[in-house]
Amino acid sequence: MDEQIKQIAIRLKGLRDVLDLTTQDVAQACGISEEKYIALESGEQDIPVSILHQISLHYGIDLSALMFGDEPRMNAYFLTRKGKGAAVERTKAYKYQSLAAGFMNRKADPFIVTVEPGNESAPVHLNSHPGQEFNLVIEGHMMLQIGDKQLFLNEGDSIYFDANRPHGMKALDGKRVQFLAIII
Repeated sequence: MDEQIKQIAIRLKGLRDVLDLTTQDVAQACGISEEKYIALESGEQDIPVSILHQISLHYGIDLSALMFGDEPRMNAYFLTRKGKGAAVERTKAYKYQSLAAGFMNRKADPFIVTVEPGNESAPVHLNSHPGQEFNLVIEGHMMLQIGDKQLFLNEGDSIYFDANRPHGMKALDGKRVQFLAIII
């Protein structure tokens, strides 16, 4: 699997070791089975951002530290130049670029998310995480599914929703979609 996913898995195991936790402890905190958590920590399976977000909130660890391996250092401001944010490609279809990875004690996590086109007839993979989420489509056309509801968003459209509800998205029209996602 992707080297970045393996690096995140190594950081997860390191966090668990430092906090002297069992795999069952972390799995319970995430609301998943111990077997699923062990598969995520092995680095052989994609790790949803929603799970990383839950771990970061539950254990008071910065999401950027889990995703990118860097501790935030700035507390007055953090500037991200176009195309220069810390990035992780979770799969070939999804790329997350953090826009505030270097800012300490963030109240929100803003990302530019790029979703490559795929099989439009395939079901959407749904995730959920604590808090709320804001999405603003920058480029392309996407379908966002929240629970059983399918919503279609075009460039310039935005949505704010309860991220505890299962949600997922996919690019439409055979073209990539980019959107600003803010997890609060």
